[in-house]
Amino acid sequence: MDKREFRAAASLAAVFSVRLLGLFMIYPVLAAYARDLSGATAYKIGLALGIYGLSQGLLQIPFGVLSDKIGRKIIIVLGLAVFGVGSAVAAVSNSIDGVIIGRVLQGSGAVGSVILALVADLTSEENRTKAMAMVGITIGTSFMIALVTGPIVAGLAGIAGIFWLTAGLALLGIGIILFIVPSPRRLSLHRDTETVPAMLGSVLKNTELLRLDFGIFTLHAMLTASFLVVPELLHEGLNVTSRSQWIVYLPVLLLSIVVMVPAIIVAEKYRRMKTVFISAVGMLAVSQIMLVFNGHDVYVLLAAITIFFSGFNIMEASLPSLITKTAPPDAKGTAAGVYSSSQFLGIFVGGAAGGWMHQNAGDTGVFILSTVLALLWLAATATMARPSYLITHLVRISEAQAASSESLADKLRQIPGVADAVVIAEEKLAYLKVDSKSFDPAKVEELTSAA
Repeated sequence: MDKREFRAAASLAAVFSVRLLGLFMIYPVLAAYARDLSGATAYKIGLALGIYGLSQGLLQIPFGVLSDKIGRKIIIVLGLAVFGVGSAVAAVSNSIDGVIIGRVLQGSGAVGSVILALVADLTSEENRTKAMAMVGITIGTSFMIALVTGPIVAGLAGIAGIFWLTAGLALLGIGIILFIVPSPRRLSLHRDTETVPAMLGSVLKNTELLRLDFGIFTLHAMLTASFLVVPELLHEGLNVTSRSQWIVYLPVLLLSIVVMVPAIIVAEKYRRMKTVFISAVGMLAVSQIMLVFNGHDVYVLLAAITIFFSGFNIMEASLPSLITKTAPPDAKGTAAGVYSSSQFLGIFVGGAAGGWMHQNAGDTGVFILSTVLALLWLAATATMARPSYLITHLVRISEAQAASSESLADKLRQIPGVADAVVIAEEKLAYLKVDSKSFDPAKVEELTSAA
């Protein structure tokens, strides 16, 4: 990447990070601190934890489409402003209903897809994968940092302190967008990063993509529901208050990374993705079954959450990769948009259903809910197709080649390692699905650079 592209990717990754830190820091502490709010019930606490996922999931794709018409930066700034206002509303609220309203507003600042579109606007086709990888690493890192720092910040400043910090992070994000992120020379539709409304129908009919969407939905429903009860179980079993529970989460997360890294290497390098995938879902199911039968035993609890986060991190790394491998070459962005919306709707269902189960069936009820979801997911993965191990490759084409798009697509499909090719004449781009082990980019360059 040149300096401008690196600046764009790094600064937009930072904007992603400040949003996610604010959203995730609340996870490990909300259940404990919200009990003292006026009107708090187990159900409403669950709703407060997860409801931002509802507004985020519903608005993410429309905001992305709107940004194509009125500009990326405008939408991102407006979204961060709404996110900051929601954080402030939650910070000053003395009732659980006020926190719920604030969380709805936080989720309404649904600019994740717009940030990715801006990354695509500011990077070339050759460097876009690297830029997106920077953003992806930021997402995973932010989640782990937030789980550790959330209890620390809550211990120093309470739950209101986390929300005020989140409002400050929103302002920081606005500053980065206005003063650091370069302005794109032009806005373009990027099928590899953006949702194309006309392609939603075909994506929603693809059973393999729907299987992956159900997976991310279930994964985040389980995560959100678990945080309604696990902090209290840690307090009971280890006599560790919520403000000090970072000393538990830190080693658990580090151990889960130790498990995740070799699993991903085996899955990708040795092409054992389906085996690793099913094993990880099995780990998630086992962790919840352990908690159903003996979650109040501290050793079982620690083992279960370690197994859970090991499976969770494997899934977080594997599912986006599988979306890329499974989606048609010109529908990658649309498939990713549906996938991301499914994740946020899973957060909402996990919070709302988990809160309802907690109120009516206690801790065990929450874990039974998660177990049922995990077992349904395990049944769905058992019949999943073997992943293709194909990646998306973009090629810029000339005006003359765009005029004979079908002919060019046929020629591209004949190149070794190219499984599929779609040429979009109006974008002057060819979208390829290729096998990296046998694909030679030089042959594509030779074909597309010919007069």
